[in-house]
Amino acid sequence: MSAFLPFEKGLAELEGQIAELRDKAQAEEGLEIEAEIRQLENRVEDRLDEIYRRLTPWQRCQIARHPARPHATDLVRALFEEFIPLAGDRAFAEDFAIIGGLVRFRERGAIFIGQEKGRDTESRIQRNFGMARPEGYRKAIRLMGLADRFGLPVITAIDTPGAYPGRGAEERGQAEAIARTVQKGLELGVASVAIILGEGGSGGAVALATASRVLMLEHAVYSVISPEGCASILWRDPDKAETAATALRLTAKDLLQLRVIDRIVAEPRGAAHRDPQAALAAVGDALASELDSLDGVSAEEFRRMRREKFLAMGASLE
Repeated sequence: MSAFLPFEKGLAELEGQIAELRDKAQAEEGLEIEAEIRQLENRVEDRLDEIYRRLTPWQRCQIARHPARPHATDLVRALFEEFIPLAGDRAFAEDFAIIGGLVRFRERGAIFIGQEKGRDTESRIQRNFGMARPEGYRKAIRLMGLADRFGLPVITAIDTPGAYPGRGAEERGQAEAIARTVQKGLELGVASVAIILGEGGSGGAVALATASRVLMLEHAVYSVISPEGCASILWRDPDKAETAATALRLTAKDLLQLRVIDRIVAEPRGAAHRDPQAALAAVGDALASELDSLDGVSAEEFRRMRREKFLAMGASLE
């Protein structure tokens, strides 16, 4: 692990000891310390179980933002047998915060659209930290139209703190572009499945999550505003982000109860950043299952189902 979260106390020291013992075992042939290593590994697992059994909403926000969580580009590499990227909105520019194109997923052709934050400083700047501009959303609209024309299902991956709020984006019609993307998602005559990988922030996330099925990784978050933003507006104090996170009901469990999402995808012990490949395998199985369940549905039925689904969100559960 390269980055430990504030509440993961003691794990860095334990894993450091394990790494030292393994290095020592490699350097000194015949040294038998496997039992000691296994004992430390058991302690790490017990500590992880204890921590992750009682996470607060604010701690889940921190997990959702962990730099080692699976990204849209990781999903492309791990799940798709083929990916043909398609760029540009045919009007203004290419937006690197949103990737998309034709994919082959378990012998099924599809259109993929995903938000990408980037990994290092250079890629984060190039991808604007996953905050798309209007041209990114208009590219998404173009790709959804392509899916509709050729009868291909749409897979979207959400991971953004929100749409970019800069002056240029506003001048080019940011709000209109997001609204049109939501409209296009509702009007699709093909299956659409969204997966929230990390942060699902504000309208920038909703634009790609207006789908037939909305899935969410266990420790991802999905909210109308970030806890920091909410705290700044309500209490004029960003230090109250922890209180805001609880009030926003942004966890997967809360959102499933409110019928905002349809399915929670379990993460491996210690969350997806500890074992991204296992998390991606679970995402692949969930996506395939949902797409299979939507086979044979008519275009008109897809539109009706989405309308009813989104109107029912947050309604009384009595």
